[in-house]
Amino acid sequence: MLIDYHTHHVRCGHAIGELEEYVQRGIQLGLSQLGLSDHLPLIHVDPATYYPEMAMPMEELPRYVEECLMLKEKYRDQISIRVGLEADYIEGYEEVIGKILDSYPFDYIIGSVHFLGEWDISDHRQTHNWEGKQVLDVYRQYYEAVQKAAATGFYDIAGHLDVIKRFGYIPEPEQAEERIALENAALQAVKKADMVMELNSSGLSKVCKEIFPSRRIVEQAIAWDIPLTLGSDAHDPRKLSDHLDEARALLTELGVQEVATFEHRQRTMVPLND
Repeated sequence: MLIDYHTHHVRCGHAIGELEEYVQRGIQLGLSQLGLSDHLPLIHVDPATYYPEMAMPMEELPRYVEECLMLKEKYRDQISIRVGLEADYIEGYEEVIGKILDSYPFDYIIGSVHFLGEWDISDHRQTHNWEGKQVLDVYRQYYEAVQKAAATGFYDIAGHLDVIKRFGYIPEPEQAEERIALENAALQAVKKADMVMELNSSGLSKVCKEIFPSRRIVEQAIAWDIPLTLGSDAHDPRKLSDHLDEARALLTELGVQEVATFEHRQRTMVPLND
């Protein structure tokens, strides 16, 4: 069962390709299900004065959903489309986020932490914010945010759980025990919220050269019976499903037989290799 639940398109400003190009590429690749999951518009910073090309404008959100629904119907005999959103958790903006998510007929919501305050830790233009900081302190802040995100109950999928490592900033080896404790606390929050964890293959093409999340976290999630799903985080139709073969191979090696899919916010487990 070939699925890819994490994609971005031209509306978000930092991706290329129209939604329909992703659908057509998914058909070409033989995907069973394709999740369209662009970014929630910025809600806690002024898009006019913040870094450009971060997310779709708020006025584009209804158009995005309408186009997704149109494509779902148009291509229903060729591929199953799922209408999703990658929605940032922003502490203090829970009420706003909840209202937006309740306003549209999404099939699933990916909950991701990109922002620590006004710092997007996944943006290559903002790596200077690491200067003068203790790496482990930033990890503590990040994983606390992941726990708070899970506790909201807003999200179906925990997106790229350890994306904090994206640019290669890793705590010192002697701090590994605390790092693992932080990761495990976040995983426990995901389990408590009955969320699914995403294997996001894009990490293999980033500075960290490692899947999001790490093999250790994946193994722990399996041990704790946390369901898993797959996403490439493609920002270009030509990169749809990049490295997902490696993600599926890892799951197969670890004995995983099923992955999670969604429709109307309801989870269904399907065979990984079928």
